[in-house]
Amino acid sequence: MPFKGIYPNQGNPLSKSIPTWEKEGSLRVGGQAVIEGVMMRSPRSMAIAVRKPNGEIVVKKEELKYFSEKSWIYKIPLIRGVWILASALILGIRALNFSAQQAISETEEKEISSWTIGLTFSIAIGFGLFLFFLVPLFMTRWIRGVVPFLADNGFLFNLTDGIIRMTIFLAYLWTISFIQEIRRVFQYHGAEHKSIYAFESGEALRIDRVKSFGYLHPRCGTSFLLMVMVVSILIFSLLPHHLSFENKVASRMALLPLIAGISYEIIRFSDLKRQSRATKVFIKPGLWLQRLTAREPSDLQIEVAICALHAVLELEGRKIKE
Repeated sequence: MPFKGIYPNQGNPLSKSIPTWEKEGSLRVGGQAVIEGVMMRSPRSMAIAVRKPNGEIVVKKEELKYFSEKSWIYKIPLIRGVWILASALILGIRALNFSAQQAISETEEKEISSWTIGLTFSIAIGFGLFLFFLVPLFMTRWIRGVVPFLADNGFLFNLTDGIIRMTIFLAYLWTISFIQEIRRVFQYHGAEHKSIYAFESGEALRIDRVKSFGYLHPRCGTSFLLMVMVVSILIFSLLPHHLSFENKVASRMALLPLIAGISYEIIRFSDLKRQSRATKVFIKPGLWLQRLTAREPSDLQIEVAICALHAVLELEGRKIKE
């Protein structure tokens, strides 16, 4: 299926062009990999493209209301980060639900309900909080009994907790990357990044052009998760060190929205300043981490990502140039 560019070719796709949202009339686009597809999101719209077992690409388009980034809540620093995270979770569940339904073979008579997807996602979130926030705290508490000086130094206690959390996080990503189905999702993740990079550079949205771009993107959710890990170490170190274990757990859960808000503002600022030398050094760890969650996609996967991006741009009223 042929695709025509949103903008005319502006030269080498790997050149250091200014991201489109820094220009007048620009548009910020994000995305998410789903089952055999990609969800793209713009400030007021969302589109999901999924390749069915028969090879057909089906696209669902939707205008956003409650989660439109034109809302006043998106203008409030810190608060907008929490709201964007909440919207990403809710819209992500809906996108996964749609992709799961489309990915089922027509010969299968199964139907996955929204409640099933929602429950599965809720269990996954609960497991993530337990694995990445509570388990490290339990382990650090045990280590404190073996290494007594951790009991008297709040910063070292939280630094140890953070190192354990990061180790568990990296081990988890590395382990699931060997699952074939997850690897395909990671490839669609790479296709999403390439398509967005091409759009930001003003390049034509064609497979041969899009595939030239890198599959790592500084505004990725993986970089956001890394930032959450780092910010949490700093925030948790401010808590009174001699709180009871139960109060430490409760206070950490209560501080998660603040940590998410701060992390989002840092990612947003670094993305806007991504051309500066200092920022390029700052975002490198996040890009390195993305090598675990994104993979080089096939042309067919890039085609799906372009379909989703085309659909969301049409909803935003962006004219596709011949």
